[in-house]
Amino acid sequence: MYAYALKRLLAVVPVLCGLTVIVFAIMALIPGDPATAILGSYATPENVEKLNRQLGTDKPLVQQYLIWLGNLLQGDLGRSYSLNRPVLDEVLERFSATLILAGAALVLCTIWGLLIGIWTAARQYGWTDKILTFAVLIGISVPSFWLGLLLILLFSVKLRWLPASGMFAIYGGGDLADLLAHLVLPALTLSIVATGVIARLTRSAMLEVLRLDFIRTARAKGVSETGVLYRHAFKAALVTIIPVIGVQAGFVLGGAVYIETVFQWPGVGRMLVQAISTRDLLLVQGGVIVVAASYVLFNLLADLAQSWLDPRVET
Repeated sequence: MYAYALKRLLAVVPVLCGLTVIVFAIMALIPGDPATAILGSYATPENVEKLNRQLGTDKPLVQQYLIWLGNLLQGDLGRSYSLNRPVLDEVLERFSATLILAGAALVLCTIWGLLIGIWTAARQYGWTDKILTFAVLIGISVPSFWLGLLLILLFSVKLRWLPASGMFAIYGGGDLADLLAHLVLPALTLSIVATGVIARLTRSAMLEVLRLDFIRTARAKGVSETGVLYRHAFKAALVTIIPVIGVQAGFVLGGAVYIETVFQWPGVGRMLVQAISTRDLLLVQGGVIVVAASYVLFNLLADLAQSWLDPRVET
């Protein structure tokens, strides 16, 4: 177990290194001059040149990358020029809000995905299976941002049951109940697609396990159908399902970018959209690095959990 964990940790290192190269290259390929974008089109050439020196964008790209990587390894993501504060402070402050949204969405999609997958597998080719499978396909196909707008129109504009935007009420509120009320719609929107993916793969894994000999043996011994499903089949299928949940954890974290924009949620996703519009390159790079590194970490934890449940994975 420990040898496998060390092996997986070492495998993450080149992934993170490649990630820094990709993030820096994408930002460097964006057309236009960052200093001109920050100062405006009426800025004097002297001021543009001075800001380029401060940003370090007057140096060759390789040197810019090495300087940025060296600072990154020391925990310094630079300073945001649009916000006039350290990038790391801004990203960590926003990341807590993103984790709340992504965590709630992950809990929802995991619970509903597992329940739907188990239920449809137990009733294969029945009406329940067909209806839920059709609903899952619709959920996977619907764009999340469009679904979010529909939910706002229904529950916020028409019914006035839930708030349409923000993390807390502008006036008053600020407690847990206020947070939960604002969390419902964005978390539900973000979890729909991931629920469909987990449900489909849970159903496939359960159907595969239900055809195995030890399931027939359990039924022959008189084990109840509920016991067969949850104590035997689901336990065996969980080894296959856990990596899928890990991937979806990264998906909801990345998908929070546009969901936060739709619902005006004050997380990293909304910050990235604002930073891109102002050409705040260091802020964009810092936000993308933190989100992408979290994605890699979630997948690593899923792999370790899978190997803990089934030591055969290590081989």
